[in-house]
Amino acid sequence: MYNLPQKLAAEFIGTFALIFAASGSICADQYLRASGSTSFGILGVAVAQGLAISLMVTSLGHVSGGHFNPAISIGFWVTKRLGTLDTVLYWLAQILGGLSAAYFLAAVIPDSVWRPVGLGVTSLAPDFTRLHGMMLEALLTFFLVFVVFATAVDDKGAFSKIAGFAIGLTITLDILVGGPFTGGSMNPARTFGPALAASQWANHGVYWVGPLFGGILAAVLYDRLFLRDQPPA
Repeated sequence: MYNLPQKLAAEFIGTFALIFAASGSICADQYLRASGSTSFGILGVAVAQGLAISLMVTSLGHVSGGHFNPAISIGFWVTKRLGTLDTVLYWLAQILGGLSAAYFLAAVIPDSVWRPVGLGVTSLAPDFTRLHGMMLEALLTFFLVFVVFATAVDDKGAFSKIAGFAIGLTITLDILVGGPFTGGSMNPARTFGPALAASQWANHGVYWVGPLFGGILAAVLYDRLFLRDQPPA
């Protein structure tokens, strides 16, 4: 059994890796475009984030549960699989991990590269309202948290060893669909870190309300439908 500081360190590292991949891939794509090279576009960004989560969940999921996302942690909290204090500390570790990754990228990547894309901060497409943004982010996060519970929580699923792969694929799929419209955040820490580092706060509340609501809904639904005989420890 791992102690709380070890779990928080795992959450920090995992979230750092996710935001590093998310914002870093967007900045890399911007650099390729500016230099006239062939860019990899949204597919590359989606794959980068999916790979990051797959690797981090596989590497650190046995330590902390591999949340790396306040929307996942709140799902564990509402289903009583994570205590209130632990949830708050998980959130803090995740947010600090996202901030650290964002500021690291801002320090090492030239301003002329990251400023045009706001360090990869998520934003709404033109004519895409805040309500629509929250609804889409909620649905994207619903799929993510539902898969987390199905693969990493449900003992009957027998898929815990491939949870990282399944969760990574879900993130890739979600970004391919939602990326053009909302950036495909699904994670308040994913949006908050780059937003603070780049000082871009437009529609920021969308990326808290939508993912947290979607995470709660997915966790409660899966818990009530499929985990009745698996009460939290």
